[in-house]
Parts: sequence; structure tokens; C-alpha cells
Amino acid sequence: MTMMTTMDAMRVCAFVSRAFVREWHSRTRSNGATTHSCQSRPNVDRLTERLTERTDDDFRCVQDPDLEAIHAERMQSLKEAAEKRMTMERKGHGSLNEVEEKEFLPEVTTTAYVVAHFYHHEFERCRIMDKHLALLAKKYFDTKFIKVSAPDAPFFVTKLQIQVLPCVLFFRDGVCFDRLVGFEDVGGKDDYRTEKLENILLKAGVIALPEKHESDSEDEEEEFRREAMSRVIRGGVAYGSDDESSDFE
Repeated sequence: MTMMTTMDAMRVCAFVSRAFVREWHSRTRSNGATTHSCQSRPNVDRLTERLTERTDDDFRCVQDPDLEAIHAERMQSLKEAAEKRMTMERKGHGSLNEVEEKEFLPEVTTTAYVVAHFYHHEFERCRIMDKHLALLAKKYFDTKFIKVSAPDAPFFVTKLQIQVLPCVLFFRDGVCFDRLVGFEDVGGKDDYRTEKLENILLKAGVIALPEKHESDSEDEEEEFRREAMSRVIRGGVAYGSDDESSDFE
């Protein structure tokens, strides 16, 4: 079955509109409503003229080659953007994904910008960091966000000199150029807002301001804020110690 084009639909609509006006006027005359019919005829004629003029204008608009070219270019641009986004989603963009040690190097060397969180599953502050990073991963689609279990990645922990958890590394073209260690830079408290972390990443240049329509999920952020407020504020997150200070040993 051939799909009706916009122009075909407009022609049918115009034809039906004219036919309706003619039929309505014919029935009015056949019912003997001569006085009302005579008085209404000028209005009917004007209505018919307006419908015809409007439809002809619409036809000229649709048939305008410049507008058609702009429309075609816009549709192609949207198609390419959608295809690019789907490809990036398959590569892990748009969410915070956990990777193993053997996957770490390919992840950071095949994407222009990567935020990598080295964490410990027993540390509460690492879980808090994950919540914020998951929100930012949805907002800053062009940057890849990953997490790596520090105890399961001893080679990179040593190579990258990671001593404090949570430790968030910023990569550009496979090179670590900056890092965020612990919670000191976000205020030293567990209930910091996502904007604090976001501003640090923006200032570092590992993320760039997104399109206007992309935004943080207010519901998710508010939910996280309520959860954070109910927690007991801890001093720091330590690996290899009984308290939660800041040493990764």
C-alpha cells in the first residue's frame, strides 16, 4: 500500500471541504428554506473562497523547493543523530557501567573522554559517588562513565597510584589528566548535591554542556537527596582500615 503524502492529504482535505459546502448548500435549497438560503449564500461563497485560498497557499508552501530541501536536510540530520546515539549506547554511553580490569584499557583508549570511578563495594561513599555519576552519565552522553572495583584491579591501582577511595579519574584520549579524590572537593559531606560534582567535571573539561533539551532527572536527584539526608555523615572512606578515613592501602 502506498503511503499518502502530505500534499495528497491536503488535496483530499480540500476536495472534501468543497464537496461538503456544496452538499450543505444543495440540501438547504431542496428543503425549501429559500429565505435563509438566500441570506446564507454569500456566507457560503465566502467560506468556499477562503477554503480555496487557504488550500492553494498550503499547496504552494509544500511545493516550495527551498522548504522541501530544508525539511529533507533536517530529517537526514535527525536520522544521523539517532543512529549515532544508538551506536554510542551500544558502547556504554548514557549510563554508569562496571568494567573488569582486562576491559579497562580498551574502554579508556577508544573513547575521547572517560570518567572512571575506582571503588570498593563496602564503602558507603563509593555508593554515594555512583549515584551522582549515574545521573551525570545520562546528562552528558558524549562522555563515557565507568566504574572499576579497586580490589579486583590491582595492576591499575598501582599503575595509577590510587590510594584514596572513592577515586574518580578523568581520561582524555586514553591519558589520565586529572582526578577527584575522596569527598573533600565536594564539601566533605555525604549529602552534597550533584551540581557540585558536575561543576568539578565541567571545570576539568571531561564533560561539556549538553544540548538544551538534555537535563538531569529532577525526580531521581530529589530521591537521592532524601536518601542522603537520612544517612549518618561519615568522615571519609578508607580501604584497608576499620574507620572511614581516606587511605587506600
